[in-house]
Amino acid sequence: MRLAGQPWLQHPATQRVCAALTAKGAAAYFVGGCVRNALMGVPVSDIDIATDATPEEVLELARAAGIKAIPTGIDHGTVTLVEGHIPHEVTTFRRDVATDGRRAVVAFSKDIAEDAARRDFTMNALYARPDGALVDPLKGLPDLEHRRVRFIGDAGARIREDHLRTLRYFRFHAWYGNHDAGFDPEALAAIAENLEGLAKLSKERITSELLKLLAAEDPAPALAIMRQTGLLGQILPGADDRALAPLVHLEGSIAPDPIRRLAALGGVELQAHLRLSKSQTRLHEHLRQAAIGTAGAAELSYRMGRNFAHGAMLLRATLLEQPVEPDLERKLQQGAAAKLPVTAQDLMPGLSGAALGKALKQLETGWIASGFALGRDELLNSLK
Repeated sequence: MRLAGQPWLQHPATQRVCAALTAKGAAAYFVGGCVRNALMGVPVSDIDIATDATPEEVLELARAAGIKAIPTGIDHGTVTLVEGHIPHEVTTFRRDVATDGRRAVVAFSKDIAEDAARRDFTMNALYARPDGALVDPLKGLPDLEHRRVRFIGDAGARIREDHLRTLRYFRFHAWYGNHDAGFDPEALAAIAENLEGLAKLSKERITSELLKLLAAEDPAPALAIMRQTGLLGQILPGADDRALAPLVHLEGSIAPDPIRRLAALGGVELQAHLRLSKSQTRLHEHLRQAAIGTAGAAELSYRMGRNFAHGAMLLRATLLEQPVEPDLERKLQQGAAAKLPVTAQDLMPGLSGAALGKALKQLETGWIASGFALGRDELLNSLK
């Protein structure tokens, strides 16, 4: 079996990288996400290559071929080769020497089977030669074909090597798993037995995985099982996933927003458990406030923009268990197009400073209450 019709694989720049790596007899295999996604018909964004050449040999081979080489993670065996403006992460075959639940001490290897055995899931341990021929050291292809997310070897051992794999399991299931087939019982048992190891993870790593999970088309089944295993309460105390499935349903064709979905989960002392950026924190707070507030769709769309208002109104409906505001689309469009017909210039020089700001706010409030119907003259007369 081989990968066929893959533009990224056949790209001249990528083939030049492969030719450079194999010029003196070293092996080069595409691995991980690019192979997995290609086989599943999912877009490929990153190109990872595994090789039996050492990092120093990779650097020398790249120099000989005139390819830009960046030692991005050379201590762990990774060199990024940039050709045709395309980054290719090239990593030497590795085997784990020691692990502590967060990071591993590795040794370089010449054996592709050793490299495969240290990966997380069987669907991520598939390789392809530069000509697209598939190499499956651990016989993981059937799992991928049936969309089974399964740990390599003993699930508990894989988790104890790196506890982030607990979260990655649910993220991969949300993105690539067969929801109808359910979750692997061995994986769930191992996850439930090793929850205490999550304390070893940084909040940044937990946040990154959770947001990637929430960006999936439908993360609700994964979050429900995370709650049942105790994982959700471990990483976000007080969170409740019951509003998530209705929210996903109401979203329909609008783009998934992980922060909107995070707002649906709730939780106590969010910043004590997650590491959101300032902009993500502001958006989360505004969504939660809008969802439990009284401002209608048109007003929110006017003040915060159509997309924010749309998400906030769907969030309100799910959190408060009430129908979506009637005629939502028209109100969103109305608010987005509205423009206050009075400006500060209209009130000067009679008003200035704080009095001017107060008057403008008063006029805006009345204008919104009128359904944006009052005109400039009516507003100015109301002020008199």
